[in-house]
Amino acid sequence: MSTAHEEIYFSFFMFTADLKPDDERYTQVLVNHCKALLEMGYVGFDVHIAPGPATVDHDLEVASYVRLKKAFDAAGVGDVPFTTNVGTTRTFDITSPYGQQRTQALAYLKSRVDITSVLGESAALMSGPFLYPYGAFPLTDDGEEIWSDALQDWLAHRYVLAQGSFAELVDYAAEKNVTLAIEPVKSWETPGPNMVSDVLDFLESFESQPAGVAIDTAQVVMESQGPEVFKQNIVRATRQDRLHYVHVSAPDRGAIADSWIPWEVMFDQFAQVYGGPYLVEVFNAVPPFVNSMRMTRRRFWRPGEDDPTSADSAYKVAAAAIDTVRAQLARVAR
Repeated sequence: MSTAHEEIYFSFFMFTADLKPDDERYTQVLVNHCKALLEMGYVGFDVHIAPGPATVDHDLEVASYVRLKKAFDAAGVGDVPFTTNVGTTRTFDITSPYGQQRTQALAYLKSRVDITSVLGESAALMSGPFLYPYGAFPLTDDGEEIWSDALQDWLAHRYVLAQGSFAELVDYAAEKNVTLAIEPVKSWETPGPNMVSDVLDFLESFESQPAGVAIDTAQVVMESQGPEVFKQNIVRATRQDRLHYVHVSAPDRGAIADSWIPWEVMFDQFAQVYGGPYLVEVFNAVPPFVNSMRMTRRRFWRPGEDDPTSADSAYKVAAAAIDTVRAQLARVAR
């Protein structure tokens, strides 16, 4: 039996960004992946809740995930912890200067809390870039891109606009016993928040407990000031009880084994204050990542979904990843 510190989850970004909860055939594919990963030693999973169109009925969305959870239960994987990955969009923008749009975004995010509660039950945790819309780079009225000081000033105003709706979201999540963890994402993917300190600054700007931060090793390597600031942010997040999730991801978002993750710098800090779980996150060359993340490497072929290729299988990469993370956890435990 693994302790909390040893719990290792696996992200379904290896397979898909859309669970297709109304597709019974695909549900069986998901169940098969779950069972294979459980045999490797993973004890939980993180799944992306895809956004629908602006006109979507959120009640119907939630109902579809209730049916999916029942299918998982019937297949024998329903008692496995599921966390969710959620992002906001240009349509569902909680930082919008327009009150009606913020209201629309809040309804969207509350529905994601509901879905997280359905799938996660007692281990319900929602992480991801759900403060500012992922990939929505701002433009001036003349169509010019906004960068540097101008961008930071622009974002600061948007974060202020988000405070009221976000505070309501935090209260709603607390009622549903769902933990919220905003994930900062590197600047070439989204304009902000990019750093752990950005998220902590936002959460400190108003009463926001129990919301916190998800720290992704890849994002920190590619978008932070360095190891000393990383240590300071770990201390800062821990002191405020805001370190809610750790994503273990390689800088190239590929295989974890033999990657450029600075294990000693990062895991030595996590081990002192974080009780888990650790999420192994590998982005595969599947829609929409193949375009949005400019994937050049070959797809890790997915058993039951793809024909075998010269590339490694998704299961081989997953098995090597859990061995690697276990070894690092054992190292810091000594």
